[in-house]
Amino acid sequence: MAKKQRGLKSRAIPRGLSVSLAGLRAGSALAVDSAVQKVMRRKSTDGDSEFAQREARRFVGELGKLKGTYVKIGQMMALFGEHFLPPALADAMHDLGDQTEPLHWDALESAVRVSLGARFDELDIEPEAIAAASLAQVHLAKVRETGEWICLKIQYPGLAEVIDSDFDAVVRMLLLARWVKAGRDLDDWLESMRQHLHNEIDYHREAELTTRMGDLVRGVEVSGVTYHVPVVHEHFCTDTVLALEYMDGYSVTDERVAVLSQERRNALAKGMLELFFFELYDWGCLQTDPNFGNYLLRLEDRRKREANDELVLLDFGSILDCSEEFLYHLRHIIDAGQQQDVPRLVDSLIGLGCLQPDASEEGRQMFADFCMHLLEPLRPPDQLPAEYLNDKGEYCWARSSLMRRAGKQAALSATSRHFSPPSRDFALIARKLTGVFTFIDVLEAEFNAYEMVESHIRRWRKREGLGKR
Repeated sequence: MAKKQRGLKSRAIPRGLSVSLAGLRAGSALAVDSAVQKVMRRKSTDGDSEFAQREARRFVGELGKLKGTYVKIGQMMALFGEHFLPPALADAMHDLGDQTEPLHWDALESAVRVSLGARFDELDIEPEAIAAASLAQVHLAKVRETGEWICLKIQYPGLAEVIDSDFDAVVRMLLLARWVKAGRDLDDWLESMRQHLHNEIDYHREAELTTRMGDLVRGVEVSGVTYHVPVVHEHFCTDTVLALEYMDGYSVTDERVAVLSQERRNALAKGMLELFFFELYDWGCLQTDPNFGNYLLRLEDRRKREANDELVLLDFGSILDCSEEFLYHLRHIIDAGQQQDVPRLVDSLIGLGCLQPDASEEGRQMFADFCMHLLEPLRPPDQLPAEYLNDKGEYCWARSSLMRRAGKQAALSATSRHFSPPSRDFALIARKLTGVFTFIDVLEAEFNAYEMVESHIRRWRKREGLGKR
């Protein structure tokens, strides 16, 4: 029996009302809790009490039940919300998994047929989805004329019409629950997230960026690892359907990857890290969603000690086209960090809006220390912490627990009166770098990255006429 079609648009009003009511309940409960905390003279008046944590988990549970765009918005809040949400809610948002069940083909077929028009009959589309997320699902399809298999990323029907109303409903909830305070900083962040959300459903933009990234990585090889971006089949692309070359491979978390030789895991890790530096120093555009599902590993014979493996790059809905000013400051942050040049590092942090111009010396040093801590693996070999090196003097990424240590330092920085919410672009870059380092961590790679990053910096300085340091 066919499942009933899910109509996003028709459910927008009751869904939004449900979220607003959940926010109102949480707001009332938190207001009472705050008053109790004050009467009892406790310090937990910042929305991080045990009661607040319970209310946050309850609300996130309601968000998860609504699924669809609400799950995606919640995931975005988890990524960026730590800059303006109280810890209790930010932590709860991180537990919002995307367990989306795919729609039955009967609920999609008519929309896909209308979107593709006559081209629909040129394909044999598999009715069973091979993947599903909060905004779309993926189906295999065979081109009848050639027999070639392709992937169709199909946007859920009516999604574009409800994204703004769903987003507004979540914002109303945050305000009603008093988890956020209205103001210019919040408005700027919310508008940035709204635009990011719209970018994710703009398939013409994604098709163009996919082709662009494919051109950029073509012919690039790092330590025996090459890159591949699926080819866009423009003939079958529409506003709501993105057609791509079908690619097969392994996830970085696959046990068959874990048993590869140390040399091959090192090579794959280096390929991932160097891709970041190419994006930053050479191309000026970055894929900012480092979800493991956005990468596949195409491997040669897994028994080989050394091989020509390939890193497949997927999903370019989250590409960040960086402004020249942004790139200038970010490139200088990494360069200054390598040189332990605190004044130049601070100047670029201020340029990115991550540090207030009138911050005290204490605040400046605190932020500079955090950045240099995060860039620890890029240091010269003789400056790497000895406890994280193997007997060859190579940095052991998994042993270092860098992300856990950096996370603790970031949380401490965020509580400082000197803290200023960073720009969305900087938050995206931080997200990217965290994802890259975690990818390398999972591979349990052991290598030093100093020469790699220095080669990119040298080329950049020469290109920009900055001279020798």
